[in-house]
Amino acid sequence: MAIDISATTRRIVYTGSAGTGPYSFAFNILANTDLAVFFDNTELTLTTDYTVAISADGTGSVTIVVGGSARVPSTPIASNRITIVGDRTIQRTTDFTTGGPLFATTLNDEFDSLTIFTQQNLEQSNRSLRAPNTDPTTVNMELPFNTVRANKYLTFDVNGNPAATDSVGTYKGNWAASTAYVLQDIVKDTSTNNIFIAITAHTSSGSQPLTTNTDAAKWSLVVDAASATTSATAAATSATAAATSATAAATSATSAGTSATTATTKAGEAATSATGAASSATSATSSASTATTKASEASTSATAAASSATAAASSATSATSSASSATSSASTATTKASEASTSASTATTKASEAATSATAAATSATAAATSATASASSATASAASAAAAAATKDSIDQFYLGAQSSNPTVDNNGDAVTAGDWYFNTSSNETRIYNGSAWQVTAVSTAGLLTASNNLSDVANAGTSRTNLGLGTAATTAATAYVAQTGTTASASIPAGTTAQRDGSPANGMFRYNSTLSEFEGYADSAWGSIGGGASAGGAIYENVNSIAANFTFASNSNGMSVGPITINSGVTVTVPSGQNWVVL
Repeated sequence: MAIDISATTRRIVYTGSAGTGPYSFAFNILANTDLAVFFDNTELTLTTDYTVAISADGTGSVTIVVGGSARVPSTPIASNRITIVGDRTIQRTTDFTTGGPLFATTLNDEFDSLTIFTQQNLEQSNRSLRAPNTDPTTVNMELPFNTVRANKYLTFDVNGNPAATDSVGTYKGNWAASTAYVLQDIVKDTSTNNIFIAITAHTSSGSQPLTTNTDAAKWSLVVDAASATTSATAAATSATAAATSATAAATSATSAGTSATTATTKAGEAATSATGAASSATSATSSASTATTKASEASTSATAAASSATAAASSATSATSSASSATSSASTATTKASEASTSASTATTKASEAATSATAAATSATAAATSATASASSATASAASAAAAAATKDSIDQFYLGAQSSNPTVDNNGDAVTAGDWYFNTSSNETRIYNGSAWQVTAVSTAGLLTASNNLSDVANAGTSRTNLGLGTAATTAATAYVAQTGTTASASIPAGTTAQRDGSPANGMFRYNSTLSEFEGYADSAWGSIGGGASAGGAIYENVNSIAANFTFASNSNGMSVGPITINSGVTVTVPSGQNWVVL
């Protein structure tokens, strides 16, 4: 079969709308094992999960087997993907023996295998990271050493060369014009103090503020400084007002308590004064009774004086003393009455003071209630400010979910994750971003990338390139050292030269055209020998040499014919097996 390298892609992807198939492939294979088939992202097993039909030209189709294993649980539908990839095992299948036959079919199979291997390598390299053809020659796409890039993110420096970095989202300070920024660079807008993150790599231009900059669409606002400052100030003011209101409420409560105590004290004093007034009134009554009694005694003494002069003088003295005592008792009664009146007046005053204190206590209680209301209002304002600050923080938490050990299903608000959410995976030390259906790593693994040591980019070392292709020493970059085919159905050129130009160290199996002898010759058994001849005169005359310079043995079941005379050189033998003929004309 004829295989076209450039026009054939050894990979095709179908939706599952055709059910079990068949799903055709237009590239050539040599065996049904030369394919890898995937159901969505799961590789299937030949025969168990799919069968292969190969056409005469090497193309064919794949039919899916449902239920052969858990890999294909049901008939494919449009939302499923069927991927068919050329996957021939890179190996030689034929070993040509020295001096043995070179069958065209076998050679074609080997060349077809080499072509298939080249097509597979081309398809895989087309899906690999590579620098564009227009990159400057100074760009070096070689990765940093493994010790440098270990546990790091893969980035690119200002020259476009691979570099390793510790973080994704690097603070670059104040924004500046004519500066190269990469994805997730963080800057400060000095005109507004706002914080922005780059969502597209670019070289900055224009001026601040970035919200009206020509590159505004390449930045995303992270922190609104004005809103954050206002919220913080409001929260601080509310907190201060709440503290002041709480202090006033405490003072009012203390004042109310003091007023209540004062009222109680005044009421006690009024009761005491009232008791004193009653006691004074009783004393006055007792003194008046004493005065009446003394007057009666004076009268009795005067009567006794008339009976006896001695007794009269003594009685007169007693009368005088009794009169003085009566006068004193009357004065005491007057004093006690005045004290009672004073005590009653004091009691009235104390009652008025108690009423005043009660009024003051009620006023303090009202003030305390007012202060409590103000405190509640301040607390409400403080809560509103705190909610505003939380909303500002939430705007950041909505797209960055922080460091987590496994893929999250909800964001920091408990809502389902959405496209654009990202977090740092502490288990694998890598940043992952949600694409709308699955989490994917933002950094590319370098394990399968091609380098100068494992591909053909090291063009200066042809030997390494041949080894990587599995060609060994049979291939070289010299244009004269390989067989050039002039067409798929035409002839091929082989090395040609004089007898003197023969290889200095020939090996069995070599063949060439000897321009000195005008014949094809091959090397076997330590000597060069003729393996064919040419024709002249349009094919009417065939020529052969007239001397045999190397040992020759007829092939099994073959006869030979030569035009003589023929000379067999000294030490050279021609072997004709039994039953075969050599005719010399």
